[in-house]
Amino acid sequence: MGDNGDMNNAPAESAAHWSAPTAPAAVRASVRVPGSKSLTNRALVLAALADSPSTLTGTLRSRDTELMIGALRSLGAHISGDGDTVTVAPGPLHGAEIDCGLAGTVMRFVPPVAALASGESVFDGDPAARTRPQSTMLDALRALGVGVDGNALPFRLTGTGRLAGGEIELDSSASSQFVSGLLLAAARFDQGLRIRHVGKGAVPSQPHIDMTLEVLRSVGVDARSPAEGVWEVAPGPIAGHDWVIEPDLSNATPFMAAAAVTGGEVRIPLWPLSTTQAGDAFRDICVQMGADVRWEDVDESAGVATCVVTGPPALGGTTSGLRGTTLDLSAVGELTPTIAALAAVSTGETSLRGIAHLRGHETDRLAALAAEIRGLGGQVDELEDGLRIFPRPLQAGTWHAYADHRMATAGAILGLIVPGVMVDDIASTSKTMPDFTGLWDAMLTGGEK
Repeated sequence: MGDNGDMNNAPAESAAHWSAPTAPAAVRASVRVPGSKSLTNRALVLAALADSPSTLTGTLRSRDTELMIGALRSLGAHISGDGDTVTVAPGPLHGAEIDCGLAGTVMRFVPPVAALASGESVFDGDPAARTRPQSTMLDALRALGVGVDGNALPFRLTGTGRLAGGEIELDSSASSQFVSGLLLAAARFDQGLRIRHVGKGAVPSQPHIDMTLEVLRSVGVDARSPAEGVWEVAPGPIAGHDWVIEPDLSNATPFMAAAAVTGGEVRIPLWPLSTTQAGDAFRDICVQMGADVRWEDVDESAGVATCVVTGPPALGGTTSGLRGTTLDLSAVGELTPTIAALAAVSTGETSLRGIAHLRGHETDRLAALAAEIRGLGGQVDELEDGLRIFPRPLQAGTWHAYADHRMATAGAILGLIVPGVMVDDIASTSKTMPDFTGLWDAMLTGGEK
């Protein structure tokens, strides 16, 4: 979808439709979700720019992280390890051809790294990625003295092996990734970097910038936000680090939603007691919609616990026991597809606001969610900055994923209590969760995978 919200990534019919399983009873299971994509890709970038080798344990291995590994290898980093433990040894950076796929973190985090390389780098990706906003990052690099040809994928940039840095202004209201991408490389700039947001709208997904600042500080970088909309990174070395990657809490939300809509209980072990991940906010959202969320098996020394979600009794048919609500999701927009699925089977009207920036994600998620819920018989008003969803009986039909992993999992959630839902591209979940269907099936049989 383009920034104007037009459906330029319209769904295509496919022979590989997945029949979303309907839960035979209230779901009861324990689910171990793989590592955080956001933390994995930030750690990989910092490890490639460090002054000594790093090890990442609990690394997510998915399409997005494999694309990041491939990009950093192409630029000169030495990365080894086939499982969830990965070793990264920095090397001299040189120009390369970079495949971004549909990964926003690759297309926004890697260009500042390539700007520190010697030579020309060429970036391209999936056709749908060519419509995603990118000019903010490329204009920022131009302002820092980097030669850039193009304003979106595909584009070229030429690095000279160093970057002066300094102060820049940018409108980052389309994505927090523009800020994070620049901050991650900024310690290697001669003068560091000071960014000031000058857009009319607020920067979305602020927790992701907080995460970036935290991971920078964990490797010895002086990184701070001295005022709202201002971020600073001082020049200096980036230390090699042994990272332990947290479970991906946003990827945990479809499984938590399964408990919420079926009146069941799902346990997510190793949930961090303190985290900057946006997915942590889903615990409070579940409670606001009528579910119960609690900690069990708390391990203070390890900083983790088991998150237990218990849903209210389902009311029968295609109606859960959840209640409608009003939410500002500006800080946690990535949770919107999961919450929209809950809203479509709740007992009252739900209003989701502050998420206009979702029009520039893997697809225009607002238009896509409205179209697909309506396609199952639901009622949705598409707002300028969100959605208004009304409870209606839903029916069987095809749920189009638009090559978007979070759209695909939203369809799976609805399929739990709406018989006959077909998801046209469940394989899109490999972007961040390569064995989603295996985890989903294990959850429905009460096992653990």
